[in-house]
Amino acid sequence: MARPRKQIYTLEMYLSKIEDGDIDNNADVQRNFVWNKEQINELIVTVLADEYIPPIILGEESSSQLHITDGGCRSAALNSFRNGNYKITSAVEDSVIFYKKKVKREDGSIDWEDASFDIRNKTYEKLPEELKKRFNEYQLETIIHENCDSHRISKYIKRYNNHTPMNTDQKAFTYIDKFAGNIREILSCRFFLDYSSFSEPEKTKGVIERVIAETIMCTNHLDKWKKQPKALCKYLNENASKEEFEKLADNLHRLEYVITEDIRNLFNKKDAFLFLALFDRFTFLGIEDHRFAEFLREFKENLRSSKRNEKGLLFDEIDRDLSTKDKAVIMEKLEMLSCLLDDFLCAENGKKGKTDSEKNPFDEITFLAETVGIDKSVLKRDISLYRETLDDLEEKTIRTGSKLLDEQNRLSLLAMVAYSYKEDQDLDDWLMEYAENNNTYDADQKKNFRYMREAFERFLLTSA
Repeated sequence: MARPRKQIYTLEMYLSKIEDGDIDNNADVQRNFVWNKEQINELIVTVLADEYIPPIILGEESSSQLHITDGGCRSAALNSFRNGNYKITSAVEDSVIFYKKKVKREDGSIDWEDASFDIRNKTYEKLPEELKKRFNEYQLETIIHENCDSHRISKYIKRYNNHTPMNTDQKAFTYIDKFAGNIREILSCRFFLDYSSFSEPEKTKGVIERVIAETIMCTNHLDKWKKQPKALCKYLNENASKEEFEKLADNLHRLEYVITEDIRNLFNKKDAFLFLALFDRFTFLGIEDHRFAEFLREFKENLRSSKRNEKGLLFDEIDRDLSTKDKAVIMEKLEMLSCLLDDFLCAENGKKGKTDSEKNPFDEITFLAETVGIDKSVLKRDISLYRETLDDLEEKTIRTGSKLLDEQNRLSLLAMVAYSYKEDQDLDDWLMEYAENNNTYDADQKKNFRYMREAFERFLLTSA
């Protein structure tokens, strides 16, 4: 049998052949149209941007009647836009199309100017003439199998549609291209091979990629949590940092030394990102990693089925009325795990409890991020330096007995240290003078930081 021939049509000609019945898109075994509006939008953008569309595969009978064997949904989508009054939705990505606009001058000459057009909520008829022409003249490649009958056409439909489409997780991964390389490197960690409980199908269907993205989001951007994988990946692509992925990789390598067979099943597709985010918080406590594994063992054997949160719910009951990926559920589960971990560590140490700042260093990081405006990844790297600097300052510059040294005021003083590093200014002289003239503080630590920052800025102006 001869090799199939290649035929290139303008899109206008191709769609007119469908309208006239020369090309049939209704073979008996052809599936019904299954595309959603997002897919239709993307295809139209591809054409208007003059980018590549894979060839349409056709089967040709001896009568010259053509049947679509692969590309039926693409053909129907394009025809719907060109001839069916389809309106591009407002959610379309890359909605602004750039083109050259024809301009007639007063002297009758023609010039071409750079122009753009937003295609959101537009039908074909609403396009400028230049984009209509671009759409109609788009070069569409087809591959034609000759001398076909209904049996051979059915065989080709089965052959060309015998593939697995991208699932939700796999498609979401395409929206985090900036850090895809970092995620691929993390995927190779032994943790996901030997110290977790992901099935082989989950490893090939994008589940671990989603868990990595969820972990970065939960660890560093919890206040901006996105329920849908696509939205989550898009947010991280614009707001995450390389350092956040490097920290996760380091955490995974540390866990490889302490996770044992009896607790590896906690790291599954539903909960792994929560326990990985919890471990990230744990790393700032300066405690040996095996203690975290001991907590996981106690959680699995006892705490999970016995300890309840303030609402009287067990850990696995928190999502009973909501989606497991709702922001409220994630925050409540992580908060419960943090409290259980803190109680476990305090009990093991024979302590009654810790101060608020000792309980959860994440609270310090969140406070500093919000008040000083420093990225959380930088804060996590430098928080130990800020604490050490503050300890030295308190010892050298604030007299013993001053209420400024109260534990409740430590957050605002720590924020001043972070601010001084951000602005590359020395606090010693100012803090000594401030402590001599002030012996009280506002209970609202954000307000107290603002007062001190304004006083510090006045000090810098007068001493300049």
